[in-house]
Amino acid sequence: MMKIGEYAYYSKKQERQNRRSMQTSVESGAAKANLKVARRETSPLLPLPLPTRSSSETSSSTYSRRRYFTPYLSEKAIEVAVARGNAFKAIFRVNAHNRLDAYCTIEGVPVDLLIKGFDAQNRAIEGDVVAVSFDPVANWTRFKGANVNTLLNFVSANESCSSSGRSEGIDVPDANCSSEQGEVNRAVARICSMINSHPSKRPTGRVLAILKNSPKRASVIGFLSVKQSHEDDEGLGRLVDGRFSKKSKNQLAEQEVEWIWLVHTDPRFPKMVVSVRTLPDSVKERVKAGDVTVERELVSAEIYEWNEDALHPQARVVNVFGRGGEIEPRIGAILFENSICAAEYSPESLACLPDRPWKIPDEEFKTRRDLRNICSFTIDPSHAIDLDDALSVEILSDEVLRIGVHIADVSYFVLPDTALDAEAQARSTSVYMLQRKLPMLPPDLSQDLCSLLPGEDRLAFSIIWDINLSGNIIDRWIGRSIISSCCKLSYEFVQALIDKSFDADELFLSSSIGTKLYGYFSLKDVIESLRILYEISSRLRKTRFNEGALQLETIKIGFLFDEYGIPYDTIISERMESCSIVEEFMLLANRSVAEVISQAFPDSSLLRRHPEPILRKLTEFERFCSKHGFELDTSSSGQLQLSLLKIKEEIKNDPVLFDIIVSYASKPMQQAVYFCTGDLKGRKNEWAHYALNVPLYTHFTSPIRRYPDIIVHRTLCAVLHAEKMYLKRSVDKLESSETEIINTYFAGLRFNKPAAESAFGREALSACALKFKIPDGDSLGELAAHCNGRTQASRRAEEAGEKLYIWALLKQKETPLVTEARVLALGPRFMSVYIQIFGMELRINYDEVECLAVEWLEMTGLLVLDLIRSKIIHRMDSLGNFRPLEDVVLLTDPSASDLDEEGSETKSFGACSANVTPSVFSEKRKLEAVFFPLVLQNLSSVPVALHAVGGDDGPIGIEAKLYVSSYFS
Repeated sequence: MMKIGEYAYYSKKQERQNRRSMQTSVESGAAKANLKVARRETSPLLPLPLPTRSSSETSSSTYSRRRYFTPYLSEKAIEVAVARGNAFKAIFRVNAHNRLDAYCTIEGVPVDLLIKGFDAQNRAIEGDVVAVSFDPVANWTRFKGANVNTLLNFVSANESCSSSGRSEGIDVPDANCSSEQGEVNRAVARICSMINSHPSKRPTGRVLAILKNSPKRASVIGFLSVKQSHEDDEGLGRLVDGRFSKKSKNQLAEQEVEWIWLVHTDPRFPKMVVSVRTLPDSVKERVKAGDVTVERELVSAEIYEWNEDALHPQARVVNVFGRGGEIEPRIGAILFENSICAAEYSPESLACLPDRPWKIPDEEFKTRRDLRNICSFTIDPSHAIDLDDALSVEILSDEVLRIGVHIADVSYFVLPDTALDAEAQARSTSVYMLQRKLPMLPPDLSQDLCSLLPGEDRLAFSIIWDINLSGNIIDRWIGRSIISSCCKLSYEFVQALIDKSFDADELFLSSSIGTKLYGYFSLKDVIESLRILYEISSRLRKTRFNEGALQLETIKIGFLFDEYGIPYDTIISERMESCSIVEEFMLLANRSVAEVISQAFPDSSLLRRHPEPILRKLTEFERFCSKHGFELDTSSSGQLQLSLLKIKEEIKNDPVLFDIIVSYASKPMQQAVYFCTGDLKGRKNEWAHYALNVPLYTHFTSPIRRYPDIIVHRTLCAVLHAEKMYLKRSVDKLESSETEIINTYFAGLRFNKPAAESAFGREALSACALKFKIPDGDSLGELAAHCNGRTQASRRAEEAGEKLYIWALLKQKETPLVTEARVLALGPRFMSVYIQIFGMELRINYDEVECLAVEWLEMTGLLVLDLIRSKIIHRMDSLGNFRPLEDVVLLTDPSASDLDEEGSETKSFGACSANVTPSVFSEKRKLEAVFFPLVLQNLSSVPVALHAVGGDDGPIGIEAKLYVSSYFS
């Protein structure tokens, strides 16, 4: 499920509470903060050294400056505290709905540490690596609502989190270790013991120091606030440098503004201040002139300073994208925020490309297997132009088939230690946004020289299996090759064949959607190959799931654009069966290569692992299913898959509910990551891929768009070359051509470990690792971390682009879009709802709303909302603090004409292909409003009205309102 980040709403009352909270913490100054640290010295857990201050500093702060935050501990003090288990390193994460709450995951501790309030957060920002300490148990807060029961169940299932089991997907260290690690483990054990003893309490703590700045400090996206800067009654000088401004508002208005506000589009970040003199000239003049239209411009900035004597961080504007309500500036901001390069390739990189026209050199035909005479073809989306994989089939006998996967040999063109390699590594992955593609490699490579275009001779890396009709692998060959694809097929074309059971009549063949053939093969040859591939892939898929694989398929949203690139409709993409043909053989190829390289280079192979689910969240998912009468077995990925299939069958008439269950099942899952095998030496159980349920996996099949695949190709080249060296020494006569080499030692089905560990085997592998410049363990670990970061950034950018286009689609509508939602969670202040048409989760806040009575019945899990019909029911102390009813409810009169659920305009996008379903934008249907009083519980259906918010004046978002009808409106 694509989860849209809804931005937290701050009412006037909450704003004042936030400011009051800040003032309370800052007016107490460093003395109060130091007192808290001093009190912790009495804690049996965490005696910490106090930051010291010279007498001159004390005098200065007393008369001219006020410290609002506790000074950070020194690097040496942090090292000592961490070594003794008095402090812990963690990543700082901020609650998107309440910036006063932040969290840190501590290895071995079953619940996240809560860092509550500006004082405790001590200037940390989302994504910072921080050193934190735990507060004494007496200061811990209480869990709210259902979290108490969740934690009780979690603790009862893990009676001693210090001695057994997994926590947050991480192995808990043994508390019986010695030396410094032993002290850390014993401290974790004591914390776990306190959590077990106080299950209703949530551990709290504070930030002692920032160990590594978040990259997000250098990629701030936001809006300048000129008007607010002029009107601010606190004096920005005071907020920046700790000095108190005693000038009146009139005096402040008369003088030239020196500082202005910068408000981040991400609510997890604090408000920042920007020095006017550091602004770009064009913006500076507009600010000095009081031009408030500058507030509509989306800007990028970087945080460069935040001292303990400043309430807000200082930032420097780097770039101005344009109007915040337009798509192109927003796209630019998304790319900047995720540090994604949109520039053309450098001349130095392009100089690494071969001269054009280019053809395969003669020497490559001597060392590669020539596979141009077999029927190979590509299967891709119809619009794809970077074709990096092809399939082939040969019939060896009535019982044995030879199936080949052929991958573009990108490593032939992208050589180590070149400008092209450095730039490809920096980008690490291609980024696919709607109507925009940012390739990892220059188009001359990705779309031409490396792309397996039909009718063109291309260099490839091939894996060929001899497989019997049951899907069992009999033999395997891996090596470099030359292929020539006979045609480019689309998923739609292959799906049409599947639907016709591969019975292609002449009419079908004559209208084969423009498929052009090259070489010796006819379309009937291709169709027969597809039939065989389909049958074998179906058996492989069945075997894979029987052996415990897990697949969580979430809703995929597609968009339809007009000739100007503006979205006018959405479609829900449904997975086609034809996709599985390619998927199964790519998975098999990746597994095969992972086995080869990890056995040949056990300390320096780049693999991909998928950690087990987060145990606490998995427990919450089990409780959710149990509460609604569904049996769930989470003991393994395979059992979870079987449970989900059973649930799907039970609720086959309610597909939306199953979508919700799958989205819940996805929440405990961790991200798959690249890693260097040497970094997990001796911990092979952590190499496994949870969802695929395989012990070894890597990425080999997409080198055009993924840099890790290029590294894997080079590693595989080293293995094959070392095998050839070993064979030359082991046999009396060997043809010089690689086409005659049988993968007997290192790349065959059975790895020859004695040969690899022999003196000559080690020598050959080591020499080839140097020849092909395979990174050593440390370098490879750093590269894996970089690629993981780039992959995550690409994913964030793609999701943000999807959200942007949904926002743009709703923004065009003159009336809100009314659709059905399902309640996911309820509470006294807000509810979360699932919007099936967009596959997203939204929040509706209903606390402190005019004329709305809220009754939360926690024992029964019921929420009752009703309209207050009296105009004078207000408490005096609440005047002015309530939000208007229309912020939460789209109220209609039953006697008036119904709201158009499909909006003011409906556009057709023609017949849907087999893989899409039309959305409510083009599908007419009736949806009635509900009436007050409204009684809701989890999974209730409720009509909501969706509309776009923000743009020129703030972060974009999609808000949902309850669609209610009442005669009292």
